[in-house]
Amino acid sequence: MNDLNTAFLKTNTLPDVQATKDSRALPIERVGIRGIKHPVLMRGSNEAFPTVATFEMDVALPAEQKGTHMSRFVALLEEERKAMDSATVATLAKEMLPLLQAKQGRIQMSYTHFVKKIAPVSAVKSWMDYQVTYLAEAKQGIDEQIEVDLYLQAVVPVMSLCPCSKEISDYGAHNQRSHVTMLVKLDADAHLSVEELVAIAESEASSELWAILKRPDEKWVTERAYENPKFVEDLVRDVATRLQKDERILSLMVEAENFESIHNHSAFARISLP
Repeated sequence: MNDLNTAFLKTNTLPDVQATKDSRALPIERVGIRGIKHPVLMRGSNEAFPTVATFEMDVALPAEQKGTHMSRFVALLEEERKAMDSATVATLAKEMLPLLQAKQGRIQMSYTHFVKKIAPVSAVKSWMDYQVTYLAEAKQGIDEQIEVDLYLQAVVPVMSLCPCSKEISDYGAHNQRSHVTMLVKLDADAHLSVEELVAIAESEASSELWAILKRPDEKWVTERAYENPKFVEDLVRDVATRLQKDERILSLMVEAENFESIHNHSAFARISLP
């Protein structure tokens, strides 16, 4: 008998305390693991790329059950998978419920998403990074079918130029880097890529950003922003309008934050639409 079979037999002959009954009559809404980091291969628009994701995984625990099997969350992540996307995250949530013998649960995955961008004039290539989170909430229905609500969040850095500053100044206008945060609930049967979501925020800003810019590119970005001034209110409304027209999006929240260059505080605006 090999070592693996021996370990399996020992595990199955040891008492399972977590599977025993609990008498306190208190169900637990969420129990699981948080802050576990795992290498993943994410599917991009043109190519897959390796990154590190931070996971939070939990299930609902019935009142009569003492505990859940924490190691099974990790075991689910350890299964070898191809490049991941929104459909993979939803599948993980579906697989988690029977594995943990649960009727509902959730998986949250946060990671850095990379997009290869080309500078507007010089065409130099560089990787741009975006903070992305997927949230999949799974629930077993009366017919034992598992339904998943899937959410996608992306934080997109952009440039904004103040319309008021441009209007009142004899020359120039103050501008700043801004963050556009978009949280959307997705139709389970439709696919919305991170790149599509990022492109909406970038196209509605005074200008998008690049990791590498040559002098001709800097000139282009500066003039582009000057010709396209936006208040934080304009930015959040324009992004929300674009998202609202997408039939793949069931609900949305958009927040824009300007890290002001002439104030020691930020300006922000938020819109939520069902």
